[in-house]
Amino acid sequence: MKHFIYFSKSASTSGKALSQGNLMKAGRMDIAIHSFIQAIYLSKGFREDVKFHFVFYGMPDPPKHIEIQVSEELGLNKKNIAKIIQKLLYKYKKGEKTQVFPKCFIEKKSLLKVVEELAENSNIFILDKKGQDLRKVKISKNPVFILGDHDGLPKKELKRLKKIAILVSVGEKMYFASQVIAVVNNELDKREAT
Repeated sequence: MKHFIYFSKSASTSGKALSQGNLMKAGRMDIAIHSFIQAIYLSKGFREDVKFHFVFYGMPDPPKHIEIQVSEELGLNKKNIAKIIQKLLYKYKKGEKTQVFPKCFIEKKSLLKVVEELAENSNIFILDKKGQDLRKVKISKNPVFILGDHDGLPKKELKRLKKIAILVSVGEKMYFASQVIAVVNNELDKREAT
């Protein structure tokens, strides 16, 4: 299983913000959705071996951790991703990890806590322009890749994450988060093919 963790300091933690239809005003939820699409979608299907984690620190009730693994029962398409995130946010229950749809959960959990739990069984990689070349790094079977939105990862958390993670880069240019995920998936696909 591959894991992608997408962090956003500004993405709304309320379903109400998404009901207004402006994804940019909901804390750049458009970036989160584009990143999810690149992690999960193939031309004619889904990547069933990927779990996508959203970690949102926006108002009014941060942090929120949303975990999605695609399944047939979800009925997912590119047009209803915002609605699914909205419903997950609405269904949050204080003090619980709530399953809202098959293989789709929401809970109140910080970025560090999500990463620490995944680190028990996986190698952790932070996608960073200053990191080692992704194509030259050994990657285990259950990798976790962390990336941030247009504002990046918070400095305080990044400092702690660097103690348990390897910084990797997809190139020297600055790419959109969604493009970085596409490059990572391509590299992993190539390795699986050989």
